[in-house]
Amino acid sequence: MGKVKIGVFGAGRGKTMIGQVLARADGQAELVAICDKYRPSLDAAGKMAEAKGLKVALYEDFDEFIQHDMDAVVLANYANQHAPYAVRIMKSGRHVMSECLTCATMKEAVELIEAVEETGKIYTYAENYCYFNTTFEMMIRYKKGDIGELMQAECEYLHDCSSIWPSITYGERNHWRNNMSSVFYCTHSIGPVLFATGLRPVRVSGFETRNMDFMRKLGDPSGSAGTLLLTLENGAIVKSIDMNLRRHGNNYILYGDRGVMETDRFNSRMLHVRQEGEQNCTGDWFSYTPQFTDERARGAGHGGGDYFTTNYFIDRLLGNDDVKPYTIDVYQAVDMCIPGILGFRSIMNKNVGIDIPNLRNKEERDAFRNDTFCTFPEVGGDQYVPCNIMQANKDEVIEDAVYDEVRRKWQCGERG
Repeated sequence: MGKVKIGVFGAGRGKTMIGQVLARADGQAELVAICDKYRPSLDAAGKMAEAKGLKVALYEDFDEFIQHDMDAVVLANYANQHAPYAVRIMKSGRHVMSECLTCATMKEAVELIEAVEETGKIYTYAENYCYFNTTFEMMIRYKKGDIGELMQAECEYLHDCSSIWPSITYGERNHWRNNMSSVFYCTHSIGPVLFATGLRPVRVSGFETRNMDFMRKLGDPSGSAGTLLLTLENGAIVKSIDMNLRRHGNNYILYGDRGVMETDRFNSRMLHVRQEGEQNCTGDWFSYTPQFTDERARGAGHGGGDYFTTNYFIDRLLGNDDVKPYTIDVYQAVDMCIPGILGFRSIMNKNVGIDIPNLRNKEERDAFRNDTFCTFPEVGGDQYVPCNIMQANKDEVIEDAVYDEVRRKWQCGERG
């Protein structure tokens, strides 16, 4: 393939990918179209292209956008709507890079995998937390055997979004963030563990906190934090903590049978490693700041991850198989996301453990072809469940006045 023509669906989050395509120095990728229903965001993205001397087609309607002449589409639309659009785009003959998350239901997971298999199109998952200087280094060291085989892992993605809630939900009662469960957005947490080790989750139990007042006052009825306990295919155990606790940060610890690696809770660029010696309980700790494998990632969003996700995708489109081991395919992408779907099913059933299917195996898919269990009413149908287990047991409805106030704050540029 010569120069690849790329479209971006979603001009809010998509600004980051637009910037990476525009910054591509080799001239082998061209931004040709952008789509977003919100005109101010669409126009702002168009001006980014104009500043680089490009006239890019702008669409408010996806049906018109998909008719544009392009080779690939970056999906940066709402996080609970990626799979249906990815399927449609691949069936139209285009390749896809999907932002987080992969899918909203098990039914969508099956449909997405089968669309990739049927069309043969490239699908990569933009889980940028896998490409921090630290988490990527963990992957390299784990593949080399530096800490042996994984026995246990701890991972957390804590993001107190309360201050920015007006600017990311707009006072919309039915915004996906106001409908997602406490464990839905699990991919930033467990993604780097699965990426580093290559292991697949096989069982999950879910837990959640009660809905906290500081989020309820902003229109979010879900449990304010969720915990997943995963069993991986080799028997290793993973503890994952996610979302709106009162701090912002992420942390990852991999305990192997020959050592330990962990990121620094308070210095996100630092990695701490212990490698065991020849005798049990011997060895030394050392700490360092890993260097990026490509210095052009320095300064890119999400700890450099936004550089790698977009540029690895472009490299794959151009036929560069050297980066293939570092991209996340549809199977691993689904593995990173469905623990959140099934984890909430566990929460709804008193934290019972639930087996996670291996959807690489066609014979395991049939049980989930019509499984629309989720907290999003527009796709859940008769399998829809409220996004908070405590809310499900009583009639608790947030007043319209709460959303009116959040919308006012968004329009006035105020913080939550």
